[in-house]
Amino acid sequence: MHIVVERELEIDLVLSPELSIPVPARLNYRSDDPYAVHITFHIGSDHPVGWTFARELLVEGVFRPCGHGDVRVWPTKVAGRSVVLMALSSPDGDALLLAPAAQVSSWLERTLRAVPPGTEAEELGLDDGLAELLSPTPADDLWLRDPWPSDESKDGE
Repeated sequence: MHIVVERELEIDLVLSPELSIPVPARLNYRSDDPYAVHITFHIGSDHPVGWTFARELLVEGVFRPCGHGDVRVWPTKVAGRSVVLMALSSPDGDALLLAPAAQVSSWLERTLRAVPPGTEAEELGLDDGLAELLSPTPADDLWLRDPWPSDESKDGE
């Protein structure tokens, strides 16, 4: 059974030090994709914008600056409230997002209860899949037999 952990929240898109606009967003975690978190931003168009990155990155970013390249996450305080900043970069542009730390942390805690760190690989069923792929089948007997028996294996000679 796959588990889905979702949370709707409002994230601020920071346009300048003085100006930000609220953007409705959905945090999504699925146990069938246990290493990733998905964030969908509803920006008032027909097509929401989605980002996917490592759950571990967001977990660490709630406590200390982390990440490099396309996704960077770090905690800070703005006007006395704890927030998590996410800097996202893509060929289409860059965005700085500010999310309430308490809401992000409580959602992350739910994902960590659903799939504890270190157990993600079990959710993927890799061992079962590999065992199924590598288990012999009746057709394998044809491939395992020697198609050209040697002279020593002939009976009666």
